[in-house]
Amino acid sequence: MILVTGGAGYIGSHTNKALHKAGYETMVIDNLIYGHEDFLKWGEYEKIDLKDLNGIIDIFERYPIETVMHFAAFTNVKESVEDPQRYYLNNLRNTLNLLQAMMEFKVNKFVFSSTCATYGNPLEIPLTEEHPQNPISPYGKGKYMVEHILKDYSSAYGLRYVSLRYFNAAGADPEGDLGERHHPETHLIPLILDAALGRRQDVKIFGTDYDTPDGTCIRDYIHVSDLADAHLKALKYLDAGGKSQVFNLGNGNGFSVKEVIATAQKVTGKRIKVTETDRRQGDPPILVGSSQKASKILGWKPKYFDLSQIISTAWRWHEKDNKNDEMV
Repeated sequence: MILVTGGAGYIGSHTNKALHKAGYETMVIDNLIYGHEDFLKWGEYEKIDLKDLNGIIDIFERYPIETVMHFAAFTNVKESVEDPQRYYLNNLRNTLNLLQAMMEFKVNKFVFSSTCATYGNPLEIPLTEEHPQNPISPYGKGKYMVEHILKDYSSAYGLRYVSLRYFNAAGADPEGDLGERHHPETHLIPLILDAALGRRQDVKIFGTDYDTPDGTCIRDYIHVSDLADAHLKALKYLDAGGKSQVFNLGNGNGFSVKEVIATAQKVTGKRIKVTETDRRQGDPPILVGSSQKASKILGWKPKYFDLSQIISTAWRWHEKDNKNDEMV
């Protein structure tokens, strides 16, 4: 059985579905602070906060957990700067609780939801796993610290782990069961689609004077179903006896903010109002990752390369989710 922490969240729920389609049994734990009860459609579920060590231990006592996939974390970079204690307690201390329970029950396979934010400002593009790590936010620093904790646990206790550094997760389940829903929403594509639906007045572009072809930031968007597939391949890699590894997960292609907005307008057929404003502190001009290592070792290759394809899946979900909100 696979323990999926944060399995009611965006990436965790898509991975939980993929695990079930692949024939795995799962146990989802989530405190539902940011997760969604209607995303809990597969496997067992218990509402537990990872700060509750006794609650975690109880799960390991009652279920035959063989591997842990750890998605549970706060992810708002701006909020982490404003309230670092909240982020270190939730993302760092709570992960230590989880690892403590794993060691007690001799569970030694761990797949970690990490982030390209551990790199900080890029020195070269595309980013590889060997790029220096110099995170600039408490969110990125917390993930960076966990990666080093995992390395120490691997050396001392025989833990085998795969740490997956995501770039910009995007899109929605092609079958329409799941999608992206954050409160408050901070991700670009759902913000754009909210504007297309009339749920917000405009989309803000933070900075149009970057050293990029159109002056706006360029990011690497990776479809959430491709991320879920990478977790399955990481699991199979560990099951086959693979040693601890770190992998980037990205498309290897970058799209600017203006390109994303223009593509969304084509996909939705809606005119989207744009407001240009000042740069945000800490936004690098370009973030694009190399996933060659994941391709070579895990045999992972993204299926959703085309930006319009990624946005189309998100748009179908957004329209459906908006109708459901109106019916409530």
